[in-house]
Amino acid sequence: MARKKRNRQTRNEKRALLGLLAIFLVLGGLLAGAHIWGTAQLAPKLGLDLEGGTQLVLTPQLSGNQKVTQQQLDQARDIIVQRVDANGVSGAEVTTEGGQNIVISMPGTPDRQTLDAVRRSSQMQFRGVLVAQTVTPTPTATTPSGTATPSGTATKGASGTSSPSATKTSAPAGQEAPTASEGATSSKAKSVIPQGLRAADSPTPTSTATGTSTPTGTATTGTATKTPTDPNSLDWVTPALQKELTALDCSDPKAFDGIDTDPAKPLVTCSTDGTEKYILGPVIVDGASIGDASAGYQVNSQGVTTQVVEIQLSFKGTGKQAYIDASKRMVQLEDPRNRMATVLDGQVIVAPAFQSAIPDGNASITGNFTITEARALAQQLKFGALPISFNLQTQTQISPTLGVEQLKLGLIAGLIGLLLVVFYSLLQYRALGLVTVASLIVAASLTYLTLTILGWSNNYRLDMAGVTGCIVAIGVTADSFIVYFERVRDEVREGRPLRSAVETGWKRARRTILAADGVNFLAAIVLYTLASANVRGFAFTLGLTTIIDLVVVMLFTHPTVALLSHTKFFGGGHKLSGLDPVRLGAKTVRYAGRGRIAVDPPKKAPTSVPDNEGAVL
Repeated sequence: MARKKRNRQTRNEKRALLGLLAIFLVLGGLLAGAHIWGTAQLAPKLGLDLEGGTQLVLTPQLSGNQKVTQQQLDQARDIIVQRVDANGVSGAEVTTEGGQNIVISMPGTPDRQTLDAVRRSSQMQFRGVLVAQTVTPTPTATTPSGTATPSGTATKGASGTSSPSATKTSAPAGQEAPTASEGATSSKAKSVIPQGLRAADSPTPTSTATGTSTPTGTATTGTATKTPTDPNSLDWVTPALQKELTALDCSDPKAFDGIDTDPAKPLVTCSTDGTEKYILGPVIVDGASIGDASAGYQVNSQGVTTQVVEIQLSFKGTGKQAYIDASKRMVQLEDPRNRMATVLDGQVIVAPAFQSAIPDGNASITGNFTITEARALAQQLKFGALPISFNLQTQTQISPTLGVEQLKLGLIAGLIGLLLVVFYSLLQYRALGLVTVASLIVAASLTYLTLTILGWSNNYRLDMAGVTGCIVAIGVTADSFIVYFERVRDEVREGRPLRSAVETGWKRARRTILAADGVNFLAAIVLYTLASANVRGFAFTLGLTTIIDLVVVMLFTHPTVALLSHTKFFGGGHKLSGLDPVRLGAKTVRYAGRGRIAVDPPKKAPTSVPDNEGAVL
């Protein structure tokens, strides 16, 4: 029975070591694959103080007598911090300057996507479509477009719900379809005339500057002086708006400069890819009502992940109920008034039709954008809209404040501390100290792989504060070993056989190690949550190395010591093993007869060996 139990324990210990090996293989394979087929480096990324970077000075984009307030500037700074450093570990610094400008200092050289993210206001609005007109996109149009559908609602495909056909215009029930002559002269542009706009009021199509013809018309209620209360009412469509729609050239980037996105007014605009232009009603739900935004691959009704990229939106507060009410109202309207346009910075990203009412207020935007574009957009939406837009005034390179020399000095300090721990372990625990050395090497390797992968996946930057956290981790790891080894030695002193002492000592030491690492981890969380800038880097590495310490102790240190206890050198208590019962002053437990157990006092160590257990043999 005892042998079966021992065999079972041995199998568990070997499984733990195999589990650790599997972790190394996964992390190493991930890093190698990301380096070969991706953009990953084989070393951790360095922070601003060690590598240098780029400094951006942004100035507010104002019009007329508009002035930026300190409140707007502070709000913009907080949002920009989240955009350039969403995880708080890249070491970016964002400050205000002169009550007017925002100064951004970030490691490395930012790409255009990052520059656009920090400059644009990214104001999202959800508006009802009143008039939709398709146009042939110009060959230079490269902006991705897409369709949005309510989350969990069946769709007809990317093009089935986004816009009318480019060669055929269908009229919903109750409205006149375009005449054959219109179809002949409007081969490049079609207008869906909503119910309520009489075809008899539409003048002869006129050619635009781009050679397309556009039917225009006048709403029967267009002369009403009372402002409509329904955002989907055709009373918003006036002759002036129809004229503006006709004159709008979607291929001209300057057509959207200074566009009025007043939420209380209708809007004439184009889709981002230039294939459709619209007259939109007032805002139904604004971007401030977005509770969360995430990007990923869409999952179909069978639970299978597809290749369709989607952005999932959830609403909060009054915006959630407004979206629910709008879906119930608009699903009963004719095309195109059953379509909800998603407007970002004055242009329509997608304008899908409601196919059913949305009871939970969750939406899904899909289209021909890539996963990278979708994640960038979701990040902008999640962190809110800037109160104002900014122009890039200057972009300069900045040198590191500490540099490579200081990094070398920090690493030398860490190496000295590591050597002192190794020397003390060998002095105190003899051959058992080699387990400490091996454990430190395993922990250092795991930390290196993890920080390198985080630099690739989350743009983690290792600054000097982070290096300090890694150095402190050496002491945290050494504490765990000392607690474990001393518990084992205490059990040996009480007269237990070594194999039993290892298991009993581990059960007692495990609680102490978990408690100590738990306190360290909580301290790291508090620092990371409340602190900013470099202190967060220290807190992050402290928390990360604390988790790694638990992994190493559980999957390497204890299994290794348990397996070594079955060997003759350690299990037999060799003088150089660090577990010599005589040197430790172990008590002798023997059977004294008649059901009595006698405990003899510890045997004295040989005269050549001092009583001080820390002395060298």
